Amino acid sequence: MLVGILLWLGTFLGMEGVAWFTHKYIMHGIMWNWHESHHVHHKNPLEKNDLFSVVFGISSTLTIIVGAESPAYWPLFYIGLGIATYGIFYFIFHDIIVHRRVKIKYKAGSAYMKRIMKAHYVHHEVHTKKGAEAFGFLYAPKKYQ
Repeated sequence: MLVGILLWLGTFLGMEGVAWFTHKYIMHGIMWNWHESHHVHHKNPLEKNDLFSVVFGISSTLTIIVGAESPAYWPLFYIGLGIATYGIFYFIFHDIIVHRRVKIKYKAGSAYMKRIMKAHYVHHEVHTKKGAEAFGFLYAPKKYQ
């Protein structure tokens, strides 16, 4: 059980690196045609960029199922849970708190929340494939304080 918890937590923490890499080199690279919808103002409830959530959700779900159904692959269950947990945190931070896709009243109080929100707003100052910075979601360097 301890190994499972460590796999879950390690995967959750490691997903920030995966998300940073994917955001910088894939979303702002070869898959810009999906991600561009997130860098332009619109009034639609959904955007092409949301397809990335579907891809990560399917990956997480399949990993959980394989890990749960195949005893030889049991670690995949906890890895899938780590991916899913990261997805939940991402959705709450990115879609609800930062972009207000779900209307709530929220004002950042902690230095951490102010820093990651500022970093994300700095990222959105650039509306093109190249030139953006701050590609993380749940971590931002102190320079964004």
